[in-house]
Amino acid sequence: MKRILGISAYYHDSAVALLEDGVLTAAVQEERFSRKKHDARFPTAAMRYCLDTAGVPLDRFDSVVFYDKPLLKFDRLLETYLACAPRGFRSFLTAMPVWLKEKLYLKTLLRQELAKVSEIPIQALPPLLFTEHHQSHAASAFFASPFPKAAVLCLDGVGEWATTSVWQGDGCRLEPLWQMDFPHSLGLLYSAFTFYTGFKVNSGEYKVMGLAPYGQPRYVDRILETLVDLKPDGTFRLNMDYFDYTTGLNMTNARFHTLFEGPPRQPETQLTQRDMDLARSIQEATEEIVLRLARAVRQETGNEYLCLAGGVALNCVANGRILREGIFRDLWIQPAAGDAGGAVGAALAAWHQYANQPREADGRTDQMHGAFLGPCFDNKEVGARLARLGAKSLVLPDEELLPQIARLLAEEKVVGWFQGAMEFGPRALGARSILGDPRSPAMQKVMNLKIKYRESFRPFAPSVLMEKVTENFDLDQASPYMLLVAKVRPERCMPMNPAQQALFGLDLLNIPRSDLPAITHIDYSARVQTVHADTNPRYHALLRAFEALTGCAVLVNTSFNVRGEPIVCTPEDAYRCFMRTEMDYLVVQNHLLTKAEQPAITDDHAWMQEFALD
Repeated sequence: MKRILGISAYYHDSAVALLEDGVLTAAVQEERFSRKKHDARFPTAAMRYCLDTAGVPLDRFDSVVFYDKPLLKFDRLLETYLACAPRGFRSFLTAMPVWLKEKLYLKTLLRQELAKVSEIPIQALPPLLFTEHHQSHAASAFFASPFPKAAVLCLDGVGEWATTSVWQGDGCRLEPLWQMDFPHSLGLLYSAFTFYTGFKVNSGEYKVMGLAPYGQPRYVDRILETLVDLKPDGTFRLNMDYFDYTTGLNMTNARFHTLFEGPPRQPETQLTQRDMDLARSIQEATEEIVLRLARAVRQETGNEYLCLAGGVALNCVANGRILREGIFRDLWIQPAAGDAGGAVGAALAAWHQYANQPREADGRTDQMHGAFLGPCFDNKEVGARLARLGAKSLVLPDEELLPQIARLLAEEKVVGWFQGAMEFGPRALGARSILGDPRSPAMQKVMNLKIKYRESFRPFAPSVLMEKVTENFDLDQASPYMLLVAKVRPERCMPMNPAQQALFGLDLLNIPRSDLPAITHIDYSARVQTVHADTNPRYHALLRAFEALTGCAVLVNTSFNVRGEPIVCTPEDAYRCFMRTEMDYLVVQNHLLTKAEQPAITDDHAWMQEFALD
């Protein structure tokens, strides 16, 4: 058996992927083990998990592949500083020591880390290969997709030089067609507005997307006329007079702040209507750029199918626009579209492009296995782990457990749901989820404020039986990775009365938009996850049980974590989160835990000291 290990690290979302004879058998992010969100360090624990899954030492692997070429990135860094000198000297002084100490010697550093984790001599390590950053994104999108032939569009902040790239995928071949280079970046443009509206760059972009429907697009023309020189084919140049990310330690500068009528919002301060309008405006500008690019790619390549990767591909509103516009017959988005997915892409690129191995694609089934590629715990192990925590649980077979959970959900209880293999990527897909009744008008507020401890405006996503998706949403295809936004079916929606129509901003939050108010955003949209019996049979069965009881084939599905914490990985993580929030019940495999039956938490519970809310 041929084995390849793919690694992404040292920027954000470090991860490791295991490929065995071309089949993806494991993929995990370091943050899930370290409990440090977006952990960028060398993925030690993730690598150990993948080696344990393989069951052989690292010297039995054919290659290890890193998702980036650091010397090319250093070339970009130096050239940018030289072009902008003397501006940016402070940033230069900040960046250079790290590069001169570590990143220029990344090959040596990687070999040292690989040897340390695997406990084998450096000289016994398998060959160490490097892909380019956008090559790893493109490979993760195309080679994992169900399409035999497709165009590939990669959009992110920046790799080595590329910020946007277009590829032609055919069989086991993946050929670059063209790219746009730093500093002209759609990802960095969106991140500039993320920073400006008071959210954290590289993690708060989805908050801007969720905030956008509360605002008005009154700054769109200003963005497209002053900040972006946008061409009909979607290519563009940014007016760098308004940005500081090439020379400074911030995203925007004083000119940007003057253009948009004030300084950046300070984090955690109250949101204003201007912040909402800015979010709406950058979202609409982004959609316009993405749509123009998609149309140009369709015309240039002639392909009927499109694959997407890169951090911007997590903008599910833009993805939904591409689908609704009918530009392509179908599209497929890598579920770990950001840097974590680069580990998958690096391994797949080595298998198909470097080793020239053939690829099978039937047009229907992707190679991500539902993204359920992480640790799994059987009932016996769960019982032992819960017992060590002092937890009280009842073990029930599925035929009793699932109808009981459906009844609890129908009673508006909030349930932590932990089962099967952990998801890879930023979305909880029914393995590490918190569940609720979408019909409840109070559920969004309860889950945001009492469970997730996050901003009240944030919408929740629905999980829906694949066979019932068209009855609930304007969507007639699969969306297993929660990466498409669609409208709720008109017959389920509730129109606003004149008094409600006069409201704006966060005053719109508590007005029910449909008979599924907990998952319907204020613009009547939802970020849909379709649940399939073949990839997630147990979660599918729970949805079936809820439908049998209520007539509703939809559940609220949000990730099993609180604000500032990664999604839970182990039963211990799940129990800690359960006990520190106002969740009512917890299901871990076949173990049912009731909050009221758990022992009270005291200061001598050492296992709680590892867990703190952000």
